[in-house]
Amino acid sequence: MRLQRHGSKKRPFYFIVVADARAPRDGKFIQKVGTYNPLTVPATIQLDRQKALEWLNKGAQPTDTVRRILSFKGVLYLKHLLRGVKLGLFDDAAAMTKFQAWHNEHEASVARRNEEHRKTQRAKKAYTPVVKKVEAKVEEQAEGNTEA
Repeated sequence: MRLQRHGSKKRPFYFIVVADARAPRDGKFIQKVGTYNPLTVPATIQLDRQKALEWLNKGAQPTDTVRRILSFKGVLYLKHLLRGVKLGLFDDAAAMTKFQAWHNEHEASVARRNEEHRKTQRAKKAYTPVVKKVEAKVEEQAEGNTEA
């Protein structure tokens, strides 16, 4: 599993694909599993969890970046829980309950981080005009001092 780059120069957009290791980076692939857009804040990730989990169970090896994306979306945690079910440590319902609890907590955390980011962006926008006004006053005073 790896990223396949699309998009124009300096505007990357990636498909998350399952491909043979011998195929070129942007070449032939077996199946498209999702997309990743690093330019948005926060980065936009669309992922089909079932397809990704199916390929991981078949033995697909994700690259480091794709592994990080799968971890962020909870696919690796779900694989871990399903392995526990297979070993008989707990039943399927308990695994799904654990995953749902993690997913809700994770979504709340992401929403909190997004809100904090928006607040800092608003503060920067509110701060910028004040700085420009102060700079304009300083320039006016400097011009007034040079004329006198």
